[in-house]
Amino acid sequence: MLITQEILKYMDEHRQEAYDLLVELAQIPAPSNQEEKRAQFCKDWLERQGCKGVYIDEALNVIWPVGCTDSNKLVVYMAHSDVVFPDTDPLPLKVENGRIYCPGVGDDTACAVSIMMTAKYIAQAGLQPVDTGLLLVINSGEEGLGNLKGSRKIMEDFGQRVVEFITFDGYAHRIANTTVGSKRYKVEVATEGGHSYSAFGNRNAIAYMASLINALYAIKVPTRGKTTYNVGTISGGTSVNTIAQNAEMLYEFRSDNREDLAEMEEHFKAAIAFYQTKGIGITVTQVGDRPCMGDIDQAKEQALMERGAKAIKNHYGYDVVYSPSSTDCNIPMSKGIPSVCVGTVMGGGAHTRGEYVEIDSLLPGLKTAAEMILYHF
Repeated sequence: MLITQEILKYMDEHRQEAYDLLVELAQIPAPSNQEEKRAQFCKDWLERQGCKGVYIDEALNVIWPVGCTDSNKLVVYMAHSDVVFPDTDPLPLKVENGRIYCPGVGDDTACAVSIMMTAKYIAQAGLQPVDTGLLLVINSGEEGLGNLKGSRKIMEDFGQRVVEFITFDGYAHRIANTTVGSKRYKVEVATEGGHSYSAFGNRNAIAYMASLINALYAIKVPTRGKTTYNVGTISGGTSVNTIAQNAEMLYEFRSDNREDLAEMEEHFKAAIAFYQTKGIGITVTQVGDRPCMGDIDQAKEQALMERGAKAIKNHYGYDVVYSPSSTDCNIPMSKGIPSVCVGTVMGGGAHTRGEYVEIDSLLPGLKTAAEMILYHF
């Protein structure tokens, strides 16, 4: 279905409803792995709009299957519900100078609203997709240690049938068409510790952790693609006059190249093995694994990219920039499925407490999502 004046008029007439929905939804806390409240809200809202068969799966994905049979091919559209902040109810929101400020409002709540409003239009118009079934998903676990659990669950349940995968995430001036893979680890160091005076000379877990971090930061990254590393948190010890018995950190490395990612993993394992030879108790737990992209039909990927770029051009007037990113697309792209990540909002401050969206960008975002989703009807 081509985007019609009727559809554009519908979005124009429902822009206040979309605004009100965003303001309400954005305040519901949804830390990764704790999205229950948002999931239930989204399910209830969709059902009230006439969406039949909406359900919440084990991963806390809210899923509306549209025109799905037991065996037909599927196209997935999703936007994630989780945010990076662990705040309890409610998340702080204010409206000021043409902006809505709230942690997570642009990443990714506004994009979720775009899917929900398009779902309402589909339900009330009684539309059915033409050649494939659709899964409209408000998914869990995109951020941080959520480890893409929502996307993984969708691919686990439907992967053999999925022919295209589109996630709405981020800002409307760019499309992510290449994955950034990552490995994330919690590293724990244990030593005998002791009193800082009477046991002076005993091994200090913090000192060994600091030495390990220094070694990791001395690694020369491979250069086939762009590769990075980071120690994001570190903690340990008991008191100022205690030789630390324990210390832990969270460490990650990323790359948009599969070979580089594998090489970084070998460097990491070698560094850990070196310190283990010193008799230090080191425990390594993998807490995140985001794969790089696999082999994808380039003609189909290009067609999907162009469709996203056209929709943004039509409603925002922007020529998009293509860039690599770590998104829910990592999972389907690692399996060779054409996928893109398209933004449907403009704003700034993502992953900060000053995050905001431009109110004037909400309507073109609704129209962008509608154009892409209704393509299948």
